[in-house]
Amino acid sequence: MARPDKVAAVEEITEKLRNSNAAVVTAYTGLSVAQLKQLRRSLGDNAQYRVVKNTLTKIAANEAGITLDEHLNGSTAVAFVTGDPVEAAKGLRDFAKENPSLVIKGGVLEGRALSADEIKKLADLESREVLLAKLAGGMKASMAKAAATFQAPLTKMVRTAEALRSKVEQGGAGEPAPAEAAE
Repeated sequence: MARPDKVAAVEEITEKLRNSNAAVVTAYTGLSVAQLKQLRRSLGDNAQYRVVKNTLTKIAANEAGITLDEHLNGSTAVAFVTGDPVEAAKGLRDFAKENPSLVIKGGVLEGRALSADEIKKLADLESREVLLAKLAGGMKASMAKAAATFQAPLTKMVRTAEALRSKVEQGGAGEPAPAEAAE
């Protein structure tokens, strides 16, 4: 029979996995309590970093429909990301550069398993806000180009009409063109 505290721990981890956009599994052997506290602060409100038991996390991941088994060995902690996964991945990558004892093992992003290399690639992306701003800028430029393209035929027609009007005012419109005279 399962102990109530372990059942509660599994339920809590399952809930965190279901409510997270992403989860990053790390090894933290060699980090001091102060360094772990610093890591938690650096992740801010975007992610919650917790030391977990491997067997309980395997059970919770299976209940949440996520595969993390290959990453759950040795000392394990999980960053449950509720905000922008790119920011959390950058925070973990930057902390790992300063503290080589933190090793990113892998994780999951919106139900899809990620390797450690994929998480590092995710960290190299620009933030969601920057990507959205670039998209909006590109769309605005495209709209301006489209407007100029649609405006060009109208401008050409206006110029042609003005040229014909000036020709008529000068009296040149009544004379037949050389091709018309030959017929």
